[in-house]
Amino acid sequence: MPARASVADSRPEGFADTGIVEPAVWREQVIALIPSLRAFAWSLSRDPSDADDMVQETLTKAWTHRDKFQPGTNLRAWLFTILRNSWYTALSRHRRETADEDGKMAAAMTSPPSQEWSVELHQLQAALNQLPPEHREALIMVGAAGLSYEEAAEIAGCALGTIKSRVNRARNRLAQIMGMDREPSTGDAA
Repeated sequence: MPARASVADSRPEGFADTGIVEPAVWREQVIALIPSLRAFAWSLSRDPSDADDMVQETLTKAWTHRDKFQPGTNLRAWLFTILRNSWYTALSRHRRETADEDGKMAAAMTSPPSQEWSVELHQLQAALNQLPPEHREALIMVGAAGLSYEEAAEIAGCALGTIKSRVNRARNRLAQIMGMDREPSTGDAA
């Protein structure tokens, strides 16, 4: 017991093992604990600058939340808990971070924008809806479904030349609606 009394005697007045007796001495007792906080922070980080950053963060959090400290409780334990929790939070954050000084990893993680395709698809749908039904049907069978002209003619119940003409007219009208230049292909019939 005498050794314990000597430790308590070396602490600032108003400081006891159970915590702060007077709220007015809170600031002085926090300042008196800075060397202990630095030693604890250094034992965690093994880097003097990181340790100082951790202590600064701890003091900032303690000052910001000083109204949550209950007089009569252990200030040292409260501050050490803040420091330790800050350390674990930083450690967890650091594990999720990736060093990417040159930006190569970030560049590899990009994806092309998809909204352009969505807009173009809606424009195409609107343009298709403006075509006469028989032209739209012929174009979808040959252009989208990949049917041959012969198969499309058989499904539509019309002559081969009629299907070719409908597809050609549908392509030209679709290009006109969408504001595109259309070069006639050799497979198109008039």
